[in-house]
Amino acid sequence: MARILGVEIADEKRSVIGLTGIYGIGLSTSQSILKELDISFDKKIGALNAEEKKKILAHIGENYKVEGALRAEKMLAIKRLMDIGCYIGKRHRENRPVRGQRTKNNGRTKKGAKQNAIKKKR
Repeated sequence: MARILGVEIADEKRSVIGLTGIYGIGLSTSQSILKELDISFDKKIGALNAEEKKKILAHIGENYKVEGALRAEKMLAIKRLMDIGCYIGKRHRENRPVRGQRTKNNGRTKKGAKQNAIKKKR
């Protein structure tokens, strides 16, 4: 297991796919990183030598916001929306869908498990 930016990545994964395991790096970003550093997409993570891993770490560190810093920024943005009281912030606070989805029939992910009606005793 290779450890890149605090994330364990399986050695048998291709480098282009393995980098997507880092929060904030998707497939297109992963491809652009490897293209800039002249590393093959098909090379396995376990086959990367120490020099290549250092180049990847340095490149990501200076050009991208990933993992903890990105998560913190996202949470601060949501907290700001909740503090100013805008519609999206209210929906976050109420734990409801934010982006206009209907909630009459669906939305179980946000609502939680279905509540059954309690029958009256006779």
